[in-house]
Order: sequence, then C-alpha cells, then structure tokens
Amino acid sequence: MQIGISTACLYPQPLEDALKTLTSLGFHRFELFMNTYRELQPDFLNQLQEIAPSPEYRILSLHPFTSGFETTLFFSEYQRRFLDGVELYRNYFKAAQFLGASLLVFHGQKILLNSVLPEEEYMERYAYLYQIGKEYGITLAQENVNAFRSQDPGFIARMRRRLKDRCAFVLDCKQAVRAGFDPLQMVHAMGENLVHIHINDHAPGKDCLLPGAGTMNYKPLFTLLRDHNYQGALILEVYRHNFSSPEEFLGSRKFLQQILTEFS
Repeated sequence: MQIGISTACLYPQPLEDALKTLTSLGFHRFELFMNTYRELQPDFLNQLQEIAPSPEYRILSLHPFTSGFETTLFFSEYQRRFLDGVELYRNYFKAAQFLGASLLVFHGQKILLNSVLPEEEYMERYAYLYQIGKEYGITLAQENVNAFRSQDPGFIARMRRRLKDRCAFVLDCKQAVRAGFDPLQMVHAMGENLVHIHINDHAPGKDCLLPGAGTMNYKPLFTLLRDHNYQGALILEVYRHNFSSPEEFLGSRKFLQQILTEFS
C-alpha cells in the first residue's frame, strides 16, 4: 500500500501552493481537493502538472468542492437538476482524466427527515453517474460520510450487493468514528469494492488526528485490508487545526510505513 496525502490538509492554502508544500516534503502520491470551478480549467490543470510532473509524482484522486451540493444536485425530486448535475460532474471527470487520476470522491445525499427518495433510487442514480465516470476512465467512489446516507455500514453493504461491479467505495476512518462506527465495520461492508482510504487517527474527545497522534490500533485494519486484497493507497487526510506544522506529516508517514512493513 502506498502512502499519499490530500491537499485538503492545508486548506485554505491555495491548491497549487498546497501541492508545492507537499511535494517539497517528499510526498509523491496525492488527492487534490478542487476548491473552485476555475481550478478545473486546462490552464490551471497544466500548472498543477508542472508542479508534480509524472511519472515521479502521481495524482490518484480528485475531491469535488461541490460535495456539499450533491444532495441537491443528484437526489432531489427535480429530474432536470439531476441531468444538469451530471453535466457539471463531467468537468471533474475530464479534469481527473487530464491529470492521470483514476478516482473521484463522492459524498452523496445528506440524511434528510423529509426526503422521499427511496434507497433503491439513490443507488441507481449513483450508478448512472458511475457509468458516466467510466466513459472517462474514472471511478466514482462513494465515501462513508457522517450525517449522510453513506454513514451506515448497512447501507454500504446493501449498495454493494445491489450494484455489484457498478460501485466503489472510499473509507474515511474519522467519518466512521464520527458516525459511531468502528472503521473495521465499514471495511467489511465495502468488501472488495473498497478502492481508496482516507487515513487518520482519533482519541477520546478527538475524532480527527494525524496517524500516530491518537489511540487507533491500525494492525487489525491492515490485517483486514490484506485479507480483502486491498490494492489502493492510504491518503493522509486531516484538517488544518489538527496539526501545528506540515512537517508533522512526515512523522505520520513514517509511523504508517513501520506498521506496513509487518504486512509486506
């Protein structure tokens, strides 16, 4: 398993500056958090490629700044908005393809008391967008997110059973903890469809810390990932207030690498 990092860790530092900082620290695998529509334009994407040129560096995944709007875009009762949302997300798929990424992270629908959308309809709408992504060689990966439908391992398991090879998943450890679930439960639910991981740590009263700064026991997680033949990356993802200096990322990477050596 390769260890990478998300530019979201340095938000609100401009994306290009965050990428420069992370490359200067010796990281070579990245998730890019796209913060504005203009960051999806070819001129800006070229700028990013100049900062992290392949093959030494690889951008693995993109994360949309419109994740918070996906409830309205894709899961309302207004069909025309869904179709417009699909066209909007083509821009992310095109940007990911341009950068050589293979994944786009998806949050989906928030839990709404007044939602009338059946679970099966949610899954089919996701699957439709998933197939659009495949036109560009991009996998749309459903992330488990607190306060969203995807927070529940039961929902994720049902989604995997229904859609089979028409779905993929992102595990976010902190989001599982926030929702009151053990990340291992989510790994079991995602099964072989797990393709990407946002890795972080936690402790009593603190649900998001850099790996090694909390109390999480990673060995059961890595054992389970090995059993599921996980082939994706471990992407460090925390928030700017969860660390004092970017140099702390290096300690977390070393911490994870030491554990991974036991599983090689």
